[in-house]
Amino acid sequence: MRAIEAEVVKRLGGEESLRLAERRSVIPLSNFYGIEIKSFAAEIARLALLIAEFQADCLYLSQQEARAMVLPLHRTGQVTVGNALRLDWLEVCPPVGAAMVEEQDLAGPTGRLALEEYQLVEGNRVETYICGNPPYIGDKVQTDEQKSELKALLPAKKDIKSIDYIAGWFWKASEYIRSEGEFAFVSTNSVCQGVQVPLIWPPIFARGQVIRFAHNSFLWGNNAAKNAQVTCVIVGVGPAKTGPRYIISGSTRIAVLNINAYLTPGDDVIVQKASAPIAGTAVMFGGNIPRDQGNLLLEPEEAESLLTAYPESRALIEPLLGSKEFINGLRRYCLWIEDSCTDLARSIPPIAERLERVREYRQNGSERGRAGLDTPYKFERTITGFRDTIIVPSVSSERRSYLPCGLLPPNVRISNLALALYDAPLWNMALLASRLHLIWIATVCGKMKTDFRYSNTLGWNTFPVPKLTAQDRIDLTRTAENILLAREAHFPATIADLYNPEATPDDLLRAHEENDEVLERIYIGRRFRNDTERLEKLFELYTKMTASGSAGNKVGKSEKVH
Repeated sequence: MRAIEAEVVKRLGGEESLRLAERRSVIPLSNFYGIEIKSFAAEIARLALLIAEFQADCLYLSQQEARAMVLPLHRTGQVTVGNALRLDWLEVCPPVGAAMVEEQDLAGPTGRLALEEYQLVEGNRVETYICGNPPYIGDKVQTDEQKSELKALLPAKKDIKSIDYIAGWFWKASEYIRSEGEFAFVSTNSVCQGVQVPLIWPPIFARGQVIRFAHNSFLWGNNAAKNAQVTCVIVGVGPAKTGPRYIISGSTRIAVLNINAYLTPGDDVIVQKASAPIAGTAVMFGGNIPRDQGNLLLEPEEAESLLTAYPESRALIEPLLGSKEFINGLRRYCLWIEDSCTDLARSIPPIAERLERVREYRQNGSERGRAGLDTPYKFERTITGFRDTIIVPSVSSERRSYLPCGLLPPNVRISNLALALYDAPLWNMALLASRLHLIWIATVCGKMKTDFRYSNTLGWNTFPVPKLTAQDRIDLTRTAENILLAREAHFPATIADLYNPEATPDDLLRAHEENDEVLERIYIGRRFRNDTERLEKLFELYTKMTASGSAGNKVGKSEKVH
């Protein structure tokens, strides 16, 4: 702030031109307020402000003047000790004109014996800005106390199950600036992705507040010995008013009319989970859940050993793929035992031992109680196709230009670490493999660090697609086939090899380009100019398709489950 102040003075002609009464900064430390849960850290913060002021005086005035002004110690930042989610921020930093809160702990390390009175020059416009980087604690590692703190900030019966702890600071700051002010936080990027968006942002937007600026995802760390880098965003919120809003990415800043909760240009659309596709596409299921403590799963060498010793076990072993195996061309297998094959399975001692361990686990140690106790030879959830399966990785690298989906024969089982469309028309794969779909899931689904974390209820079921004609489906089926043929031409290259951004084969890129060309013409009659235009169209179409409230009608769990 002192650097900005010095630049302002310079642009206005310098101190001599301004005829300043004194050279001291017009930014008093007493205007800095804070909340810190640890008392010693609060004192360090107060002292740090004094030191920072002295260093700025040395830099922008002179060392001689800085030394003359540093003593006696004067009023520094007003840092309150307490839990920020429990305190009333209006009591910590009252609105201008209200009675000021008396600062406590005057005999601390700063050696202050008295405080200067707060002086407000009449006629000056006072603005309040809140900033910081609150604690980053995911929903699965929060304590009961932390969950109760979040719950206390929302109306009764509101869900906090999937909300990061940092959301509490957004809500508290939003409530505080109802009177006046703006806030900006360095935050985990999860608050602007996936299931958290409809939970965190509606209360903020309901107060007439908007996102004034945003910095897109970046890696951030500190100087700690165990420095775990976090993928962060910076989000600035304030009252709705005229003027541009800015999206920042690295050194690039673009002005836009509005920034939505996904930190993209466009209207304030919030995508809600849907239990069924809103566009008439095929139903996507999660993969098969073993709940077996690994006893139904086989590494390649285990499968080979079992087949060598008991050739009859071939009828009980099938390939099993999750995201990692599919993308990297890894082999894995599972015991897939139909009801008609239980006698055969129990006649093979190694398999019988595995099934007994599954039974014991489900009886005594399973998180799901005794479910599946009578069928220890089966996965807890079994879903297969008769003709083929389109696999969709649940996690994949954001470095790839396309989502690495694929077509598999029906005997390949999909694990719960991937998703799948069973016996679906192939044109569904053309949608999945498009640039349009990748941009959609990158925006509305959550991420694991910076990798895409796919969700069928958020990514696929909500994907807006115009009504397709019979010819559209034929054209998209052809482009999906061309993508598969281009991949096959480079056998045995893996998906990871083929979609390496620096080594994707030209014929595969052409196949994807043709697929994008056909699909985007269905949307607007031409190719989109850029990803921003793609998102604007997708959000517009999503709004229209969900306006009636009929989207996402529940699909029975037994549907397409064989």
